[in-house]
Amino acid sequence: MPTYNIVLLPGDGIGPEVVHETRLVLEDLAPAFGFNIQFETHLLGGCAIDATGHPLPDETLAACRAADAVLLGAVGGPKWSDPAASVRPEQGLLGLRKGLGLYANLRPIKIFPQLIDASSLKPEVLAGVDMLVVRELTGGVYFGPRSEAGEQRSEVGGQRSAYDTMVYSAEEVARVVRVAARAARQRSGRLVSVDKANVLASSRLWRTVTTQVMAEEFPDVELEHQLVDAMAMHLIRRPADFDVIVSGNLFGDILTDEAAMLAGSMGMLPSASLGSGPAGLFEPIHGSAPDIAGQGVANPLAAILSAAMLLRHSLGQESAARAIEQAVERALQAGYRTPDLASVAAPDQTIEVVGTQAMGAVVREYLRSIPN
Repeated sequence: MPTYNIVLLPGDGIGPEVVHETRLVLEDLAPAFGFNIQFETHLLGGCAIDATGHPLPDETLAACRAADAVLLGAVGGPKWSDPAASVRPEQGLLGLRKGLGLYANLRPIKIFPQLIDASSLKPEVLAGVDMLVVRELTGGVYFGPRSEAGEQRSEVGGQRSAYDTMVYSAEEVARVVRVAARAARQRSGRLVSVDKANVLASSRLWRTVTTQVMAEEFPDVELEHQLVDAMAMHLIRRPADFDVIVSGNLFGDILTDEAAMLAGSMGMLPSASLGSGPAGLFEPIHGSAPDIAGQGVANPLAAILSAAMLLRHSLGQESAARAIEQAVERALQAGYRTPDLASVAAPDQTIEVVGTQAMGAVVREYLRSIPN
């Protein structure tokens, strides 16, 4: 019976609450599917700043590098949001991605039929939406050369200015496109690449490399190019037309949050950050929600669904991953809702509003009834 080492990074705000419920799900699940899990818990984000003065302690990074997978809750909050602060919780997350070599972020956007009314879009627009957005994580404008804001002076009028540089190498583009193309090959065989090639030199490189990689390595996958501004409109007007989407760091950051709202609540959406090996970082896409932290009302389903992605992508436990996803869907079908989804129900459905722990318990109950 294999044993896997998973590092838990509860983080800040509601992070510890949703990670705790996810751990309980994994502990229930593992024996039934023939494997063991050993957990380690470490600091990341604001709690790490408070304890050590650094958002990513060396001990945390070392443990994550040695793990089979990492599960993160959330980082950040107003306590650490001073613009003048030299260290911020989000620096820990960026450093962790870089330190683990995680260059591809996968965000599945699937509309649960039971929650279709949670979205601000018309139900007929959302029918059939099931897409995967692959975002490049360690390059582009977030990591390119930059000035410190306010320290650079322009030649016109002595006004202060700052700059951030969008830089991509051909290999950085090629490796994330390969991740997206492999996913597209396993799904519908269609891939959309998003750039701004009509304006940006880095995007022209992106488009050239993408076209070459797809032609040489994935001729069986249909490739389409979209400019990012057009893609932003298409995601609202005809989201069901898209399956796998790949984009750079900045554009992907914006588009994934836009796509997240198709589902009506960030509390339902998981993510995976992957590199060249099987070990990855898995986290719900929602933030730390400090306004509800400690109240027992946070939605744990995005974190639990992130554990399903962890099982699938890092541990190779596909049956266990599907079992979690089925258990979550059964909980929704039965009418269980956390407060963020309290108003979402089918016309003939009675809903029961439950807290974080109760929702976790419901998922575990349904999980026990799913054959392995």
